[in-house]
Amino acid sequence: MARRPSAPKPPTAKAPKAAKTATPRRAPPRGGVSAGHGFAWPALSPRARYLARLGWSGMRLLIIGSIWGAVILGLVVLWFTWNLPNPNSALTQARRPAILLLDPAGAQVARFGDASGQVVTAASLPPYVAQSFIDIEDKRFYAHGAFDTEGLARALFTDLAHKRVVQGGSTLTQQVAKTLFLGNERTLRRKVQEAVLALWLTRHYTPDEILSIYLNRVYLGEGAYGVDAAARLYFNEPASRLTLAQAAILAGLPKAPSSLNPIAAPDAAAQRGQEVLSAMVAAGDISPAQEAAALPQLANALSPTTRTSWYALWVMQSQSATLPEGEDITFTTTFSPHDQKLAETALNLAIEGQGPALNVSQGAVVVLDAKTGAVRALVGGVGDRLGYNRATLARRQTGSAIKPIVWLAGLRAGLTPTSILFDGPLDLRGYRPHDYEAGYRGDVTMSEALADSMNTVAIRILLRAGGARRVIAVANQLGLDDHFPDDATMALGSGGVGVLQLAGAYATFFNGGKRVTPYAVTAINGAPAAIPPPVPVADPTQAQEVADMMRAVVTGGTGKNAYLPGIYTAGKTGTTQDYRDAWFVGYAQGDIIAVWVGNDDNSPTKGVLGGLLPAQIFKNIAANLQ
Repeated sequence: MARRPSAPKPPTAKAPKAAKTATPRRAPPRGGVSAGHGFAWPALSPRARYLARLGWSGMRLLIIGSIWGAVILGLVVLWFTWNLPNPNSALTQARRPAILLLDPAGAQVARFGDASGQVVTAASLPPYVAQSFIDIEDKRFYAHGAFDTEGLARALFTDLAHKRVVQGGSTLTQQVAKTLFLGNERTLRRKVQEAVLALWLTRHYTPDEILSIYLNRVYLGEGAYGVDAAARLYFNEPASRLTLAQAAILAGLPKAPSSLNPIAAPDAAAQRGQEVLSAMVAAGDISPAQEAAALPQLANALSPTTRTSWYALWVMQSQSATLPEGEDITFTTTFSPHDQKLAETALNLAIEGQGPALNVSQGAVVVLDAKTGAVRALVGGVGDRLGYNRATLARRQTGSAIKPIVWLAGLRAGLTPTSILFDGPLDLRGYRPHDYEAGYRGDVTMSEALADSMNTVAIRILLRAGGARRVIAVANQLGLDDHFPDDATMALGSGGVGVLQLAGAYATFFNGGKRVTPYAVTAINGAPAAIPPPVPVADPTQAQEVADMMRAVVTGGTGKNAYLPGIYTAGKTGTTQDYRDAWFVGYAQGDIIAVWVGNDDNSPTKGVLGGLLPAQIFKNIAANLQ
C-alpha cells in the first residue's frame, strides 16, 4: 500500500544571529598549561626565540665546519703520507755496490760503498751486544711501544734547560723507521712520517724482531750498515765474536757515525765506548768489574785498518768511467801502505812544524816506480782528504825543476855535460834574467850549470837547442802536455805542470830513456787491467847523462839537503818568482819522489827554496822507502 506523503512542516522563522563580541585572550597560567586544556607548548620570549634561531645557525655552522675540517684533515694527512714508502719493500732494500781497493799482496787498501755482512738476530749474538745499544740509545725499549713519552718529556726538559737540542727522545723503533724508510732531514713532515711508520712496525713486529732489524740496518760509519758489517770492517771479526769493548765502540757510533768511527777518529771512538760502558753499568747490565776489564781494551780493540788515503780517492776518481753500475768491483793496485804513510807523515810534519814560520800551508807528494810508472804513494795535500787533490789537479809553475828537460834538449843539439857555457848578463829585447845568487860565474860546464841552477845558462841552452818550441816538444815527449810559454822564460819554469806529471817525466832520466804513464790499477775483479807500456823517447846515453848531472845537484849543488850517505839520490830543485812554489823532484832506491810546497792562493812563502823544505821532505821519504 502506497505510503501517504507526509504533509510539509510549516516554515519556522530563524532567530537572528547574535553579533560577535571580542573576548580578551587569557594568558595561560604559570606553569605553561591553559585553563580547561591539557599540555601546551611554552610561549618563547623574543630573547629566547633569538637564541633558538642562533642555536640552529650554530648547529648548521658546526656541521659545515666539521665537514670542512674533515676534508682539511684528510688533505693534511695526505700531504704527510702521500710519498710514504712501502715498509715491506724497504725491509728488503738492497745495499749499495761495494768497491774494494787492494794492494799488490791482496790486502784491503780502502772500501767505498756499503760494507756487506751477515744477517744476525739479537739472540744469536753475545747478550752484551744488543744490550749495549739499548742502554745507550733507548733504556726503556722493552717498556714502551713505538714512542717513549717519558723519554720525550725528559729530553724536552733537558733541551729547554740548556736552550738547545742536547738530548733526543727517539726510540729504537723510531730509529728503525728513519733508517729503513726515511732520510735524515729534520722537518715536521719527516717526523710525522717517522711516527706513522713506527706505529706500523709495532703492529707487525715484536720488540725482539724490531731490535734485530735495527742491529742489521743501523748505519755505523764508513759504509757499514749493521753490526756484522761494522765488526768485520773495524775489527776483522764477525759480530758473533765481538768483545764487550768492541760492542761498546759499535754501540757508540749511531750518535755520529762519520766522526766517531774507529777509522776516522780512533781516540773519539774509544772515548765514546767508555760512555757506553758507563751506561751499561748504570743499567745493571754489566758489573763495575766487567767495565774495568773492558776499558783498557778500547784503545787496543781497533784493527790496523787505515783511513782512506789520497791515493784511494785518486784511483776512484780516475776509474769512475769504468765502474759497472750496480755491481761490486775490486781493483788490485800498485799501492804501498808503507810508502803512503811515510809520504803523508813526512809532508804533514814538515808543514805543521815549519809551515807557520815560512808561510807554507800546503804541499803534495808522489812516489812512483821509475821503470814502470806504477804509483806507490800519492798525497794530495795536508788536512782533509776529501778536499782538492794538489798532486793530480793543481798546475803550478815549476821554476828550475824544468831544467833537466832543457838540458836534454841541449844534449840533443850536440852539447855534452862537459861543454863550456857562459854564465853572464843576458838581454833578450829587454828581458834580463839573472841567477838567484848575486854575480855570475863566467865559463862553466853544462854539469856545473845544472848543479847550481844557473838561469842565464838555461836560456842559452834553450837557444842552442832551437828555441822554446824545440824544448816544449821534448817536454811533450816525456809526458808533459800542459801549456808552456813559447818564449825564453820556458827554460826557467814559467809554465805550469802537475806533480804527478812531472814525476812521470823525471822517470825517463832513470830508466834508460823511456816515457812512463803513471798508473795505479793492475787488475779489475781479478782480470789483468790494461797498463800502458814504457815507450822509448830519449837516447839512453843522453838520459843517463842528465841523471848523472842531477846527481851533482845533490852531492854539491842546490839540492845538498837531499843527499843521503850510502843511498844513491839525484834530483833537481825548483823555486818560482817571489817564492810562491818550491819543488824537489828526484830519484832514490828505484823510485821517483816529487815534492811541491806552497799555498793554494798562490801567495808568496817566506823565502822557501826547493833546496830547503822540499829537499828535506824528499830526504825523509827516500831514507825509509821499502
